[in-house]
Amino acid sequence: MKRKKPVTPEFVPETVVPSELLEQAKKSLESDKMPRRPVKCIVCSSDVAPNSAENLCWVCRRLKISAWRDSDPQMTAQE
Repeated sequence: MKRKKPVTPEFVPETVVPSELLEQAKKSLESDKMPRRPVKCIVCSSDVAPNSAENLCWVCRRLKISAWRDSDPQMTAQE
């Protein structure tokens, strides 16, 4: 098994991404971290997940999905 050779000062990899672009990316990430007003669940008034489009907390969302799953077999039995 061969060992890695230490990096010599002669071989320094050049930067691939310009520093201006890196600074711009860092600034855009900082704006994403700004605190937003927490949205409340429309059923139980708990905090909603930031990526939720239906304004439900994770518990109410799981309950809704379970209710849909339980009601589907009943719909086919009634037909």
